[in-house]
Amino acid sequence: MSTTPVTATVAVAYHSGYGHTAKQAEAVAAGAASVPGTIAELVPLDELSEEVWERLTAADAIVFGAPTYMGSPSWVFKKFAEESVRIWAADLGWRDKIAAGFTNSKAMSGDKLNSLVDLAVFAAQHGMIWVGLDIYPGWAESTASIEDLNRLGSWMGAMAQSDADLSAEKAPPATDLRTAAALGARVAQVTHRHLRGAVAA
Repeated sequence: MSTTPVTATVAVAYHSGYGHTAKQAEAVAAGAASVPGTIAELVPLDELSEEVWERLTAADAIVFGAPTYMGSPSWVFKKFAEESVRIWAADLGWRDKIAAGFTNSKAMSGDKLNSLVDLAVFAAQHGMIWVGLDIYPGWAESTASIEDLNRLGSWMGAMAQSDADLSAEKAPPATDLRTAAALGARVAQVTHRHLRGAVAA
């Protein structure tokens, strides 16, 4: 059996309308990069160049992120999802990559779960392997705190909430960014296990 360390590349593919979701994406990437042997790459989806597709195809894991607008991911992300049919049509080019997701909205709920389900179904159609958040719900007891990880109680992916009157310099709050970082770290850890298993097989 090979003992050569395996390097994992985690791409964070995201759209951000006003900068708040970009901060969440940066936190996901930082969490992934905190796991030894992991390269984390931010891949904005505003312009779908050939470089974007190449970077995503080369990655071992892709974490998808978008703000929740009107109960679903932003139209920029949906455009990316539809144009990814080029990858799907090429024998499921992202098959067996690790996938995960995150989203942000101004409301505590904002129907963010619908966006995460949308991202998970998108990943499933590409034959990817979805990784959720493995943290008990925070801020769920009388003695709990708004500073708890996973304060919004999501397992499908990482949620964040940004007050509408606060800039991206002030929102989302640090607790939601720590939750995003925890998701990034989990994705990196699972990706390393997945790659080690593939090498052993």
